Amino acid sequence: MGELPLDINIQEPRWDQRTFLGRARHFFTVTDPRNLLLSGAQLEASRNIVQNYRAGIVTPGLTEDQLWRAKYVYDSAFHPDTGEKVVLIGRMSAQVPMNMTITGCMLIFYRQLGMAYVSATTGAVATALGLKSLTKHLPPLVGRFVPFAAVAAANCINIPLMRQRELQVGIPVTNEQGQRLGHSVAAAKKGIFQVVISRICMAIPAMAIPPVIMDTLEKKDFLKRRPWLGAPLQMGLVGFCLVFATPLCCALFPQRSSIHVSRLEPELRAQIQEQNPSIEVVYYNKGL
Repeated sequence: MGELPLDINIQEPRWDQRTFLGRARHFFTVTDPRNLLLSGAQLEASRNIVQNYRAGIVTPGLTEDQLWRAKYVYDSAFHPDTGEKVVLIGRMSAQVPMNMTITGCMLIFYRQLGMAYVSATTGAVATALGLKSLTKHLPPLVGRFVPFAAVAAANCINIPLMRQRELQVGIPVTNEQGQRLGHSVAAAKKGIFQVVISRICMAIPAMAIPPVIMDTLEKKDFLKRRPWLGAPLQMGLVGFCLVFATPLCCALFPQRSSIHVSRLEPELRAQIQEQNPSIEVVYYNKGL
């Protein structure tokens, strides 16, 4: 076999991001929890492969599959701008185990909603407590869905708050070639809305399916005789749902989304039309 060519674009994802399947394959790789088990030496080896390739140096014997594997390992552990290693719980590959723990605890202790304070904002807790009072006289299964309402409320409040600066000054918008054209608040609003929808959809399977299954199992003799199995079983169900829901819901919208020039702010729209009258659509990074 010959040496690996240097024209493979590892700055972009491996799969076509214009299709849902391509985005799903990308995020299944990005959120793979197994990347958390990699040693420091393995992470450094992947970083060396990626940095050498970008510098025009091909590691001897390197295959294209190995290059892409190293790229995704590198992306999973190192900050894209600073190049520094990201703390373990802050990596995309930690999304499933971290959310599994939080969601599982909320479902297990759904009658003790003080636990929600740790993982949600005051608005989410208020939503949960309000709904809890409304569901006191309803079947227990209905009460199990209160944590989902809390999570949905938390996402609607927390994400805009965390990205409030973008709502004030906007986010960069570019042309198809990636050339920056300016900053847009309208694009920021659209991106934040897309992320909120993705996060809420991400929570639906993990917070809707396990309660139904557990409500059925808790009526069976098997679980009545072994009540200690309830918590680990529910946690496992949540984890199983999140393994699929996390990448699939991240893939609902393209990472590099687009917005029509007519929907931009008047000043930015006039600037773009003056400098590039043929441009009808601009692009932005929606965030995660």
